[in-house]
Amino acid sequence: MHPIIIFVFSLLIILFLTARLRIHPFLGLILTSVITGVLAGEATGTIEAITSGMGKVFSNFAIIIAAGSIIGLILHRTGGARLIASDVIRISRKPLFGLNILGFIFAVPLMCCILAYVIFVPVAREIKLKEGVPKVLTASVLVFGTLASYNLVYPSPVVYSAVSELGINNSDILIPGMIIAFIVSIAGYLYALKFCNAGDMSSFIIDTETENEDIKLPGRIAAYSPITIPVALILADVFTNIALFDIMGEPDMALLIGVVMAIFFAYRQYTFNSVREWVEKAIKRSGVVILDMCGGGALGATLAMTGVGQEMGTLLSGLPLPAILVPFLIAVAIQSVQGSRVVTMLVAPSIVIPLVPFLGLPPEIVLFSMASGTFLISHFNDPFFWIYKDLAELETSEVLRSYTLGGVVMGITSLMLTGVAYLLFY
Repeated sequence: MHPIIIFVFSLLIILFLTARLRIHPFLGLILTSVITGVLAGEATGTIEAITSGMGKVFSNFAIIIAAGSIIGLILHRTGGARLIASDVIRISRKPLFGLNILGFIFAVPLMCCILAYVIFVPVAREIKLKEGVPKVLTASVLVFGTLASYNLVYPSPVVYSAVSELGINNSDILIPGMIIAFIVSIAGYLYALKFCNAGDMSSFIIDTETENEDIKLPGRIAAYSPITIPVALILADVFTNIALFDIMGEPDMALLIGVVMAIFFAYRQYTFNSVREWVEKAIKRSGVVILDMCGGGALGATLAMTGVGQEMGTLLSGLPLPAILVPFLIAVAIQSVQGSRVVTMLVAPSIVIPLVPFLGLPPEIVLFSMASGTFLISHFNDPFFWIYKDLAELETSEVLRSYTLGGVVMGITSLMLTGVAYLLFY
């Protein structure tokens, strides 16, 4: 069967299983992965691809998600998240916009849009409670902020990998990338206000108990330390060459340090049994998120095995399209197939670079065109899709409407801004 037909069929299967039959996403993703491998004629290698894809995602995200879940639940139970949300609301006239900017600012320093989302989900939850808006709205404005900067601003891993491949000077893309990303973040914010402002009014997954409005709020050191210390350690690792930060600033280790700090401050106010119960509950919840992510990794691995990414790249490069669309659509094809933005920007240049002389585009425009393509089409094989869904406890249809379609809007906005930059400055 042709790889592109397999790709489309796989998307239809997972949509039918999760949205129509409401089968658990993990089972739906694994079943679809098996079917995809068999249709590709790789039955013997399917299980190996599935376990390899799952293992890669687990090793990259398991500790981050579990640690973030623990920090989030403790901050919620102790009132720390409520204090941070109150500060955001007090400082910003528009708390939702402030939440969007939080995600935008921290995604690149943390070197992970997922990590930025996980860290600030407790704050999003508290803003949702205080503002009385649907949870899909607060979750989406945060996630769009993280995506905008992570996909477009140097030295994000998404951009960094393509800079050397295209022979671009860092200074030539830093400021333009920040400008484009900021406008794209606002576009995502406006999309969320318009199209994500309706839905379930219940709270995020980290909340299952009755709200205690009389809870004694912790001090700001106790509230902010479990978040700011890990961020500071990761930034120190990025911007210094001190050996200590090579260990302490590694995201897994930094988040574990945040967990220790959250537990330490919680013990000063609550009993040992209460804190232990919160930690156990957070770990159980994070397991659901991690399994869904692993399922996405399995699907991405089996789709890559079909060769559909190369097939789409070859097809698009041969079509009579405007030059600026070719890098964009090749990146879209690869992103749609395997789900990782970093992998997309590692693979896409190998297809696009031989075409650059024929496209006649400056390398900076080629880069931003490809980076714009990483916003779409994000769906079931994207680990962030499932983290966003599970931590905000959304329906699959809500995630498609907000995360997937919002990404399309942001990607097209980014491409249009890239085109404007090309016309004005090149």
